[in-house]
Amino acid sequence: MASTDLPRFSVRSGADLIAAVPYLLGFHPADSMVVVAMRGLRVTFAARADLADLACSAAAAGSTGTAGGAATAGGAASPGGSAEAARHLAAVVAQQSTDCVTVLGYGPASRVTPAVDAVRQALAEAGIKVLDALRVTDGRYWSYLCPEPECCPPDGTAYDSGTSQVAAAAVFAGQVALPDRAALVAQVASVEGAERTRLRRAVQRAGRRFADLVTRASGGNRPGGRPVRAAGSTAIRAAQRRHRRGERLDDDEVAWLSWLLTDRAVRDLAWERTDGREADIALWTDLLRRAEPKLIAAPGSLLAFAAWRAGEGALAAVALERVLALHPDYSLALLVADLLRSGVPPTRLAGWPAITLTGVARPRPRRGGRGAR
Repeated sequence: MASTDLPRFSVRSGADLIAAVPYLLGFHPADSMVVVAMRGLRVTFAARADLADLACSAAAAGSTGTAGGAATAGGAASPGGSAEAARHLAAVVAQQSTDCVTVLGYGPASRVTPAVDAVRQALAEAGIKVLDALRVTDGRYWSYLCPEPECCPPDGTAYDSGTSQVAAAAVFAGQVALPDRAALVAQVASVEGAERTRLRRAVQRAGRRFADLVTRASGGNRPGGRPVRAAGSTAIRAAQRRHRRGERLDDDEVAWLSWLLTDRAVRDLAWERTDGREADIALWTDLLRRAEPKLIAAPGSLLAFAAWRAGEGALAAVALERVLALHPDYSLALLVADLLRSGVPPTRLAGWPAITLTGVARPRPRRGGRGAR
């Protein structure tokens, strides 16, 4: 679901905010630090980091308050390295349009408390107001900033997200919160078994067809050319039409499009035609899962771009992990990864593709322009 389609629901307490977080991230966090940013009475952004990366001591700083509003967007941060990770997380949040934040640490006190301290200090240094800081463990939460035992008892406050009106509103609106991040990773994992065997045969057929097309197009002198771009344009448009009708590509279509996307001009044409629509996310997810590992760089990067534009930063992150594990130098993947790390909001691309993206000109395959490799 695109961020502009997220439903409005009231967040009036710590329990409501805890119930909302899985729908902001797309999964239920564990061993995580989540920073929820707000502007006025609206939640505008949610960033997550692994607790292990933030487990360092720091001086506590912050102020008390309560959170409320309607969720409008969600994202993810993937920093690394102790206090540096806390500063990075704060820098990501600072990029957003926000007045204040609430910090939530998921896990035992021995790990959450030093991480919360580090994040609060980093946020204070960035000039970001902290409304509250919560530890969430085993169905209870504690506030680090509220000193009143009447509202924040020493043994914590029980909550049940399953009965929350926030969760009910999100589910009614069609939003899904997966059980954990592993379930999100599984959504972009390669298909295996009999389907993979069929796809390998299809890839071999498509590879011979692609090699023949390239040879005929280039005359043996240079790769690619107008016939390859024309075939790529036809395949991309057909694939997008199929997915917008709720249909799925067959094995030969997957294999053929995967090979065509190895041509940079074809990949740039697909990039130009990709935004945050559900159909685009469905198309590139399906292609990433079914493409041969040597051919996943383009579809995985396009999925990450589409997911980031839709405000689904966690999905973008797991797609990039698959791509960069096998293709660490693929520059479109590195570009989208930099957008995520820097906390660039998807709204920065209003008007895509007729814009410039972080110093890289938008793809112009028909005019021979340069895009990301």
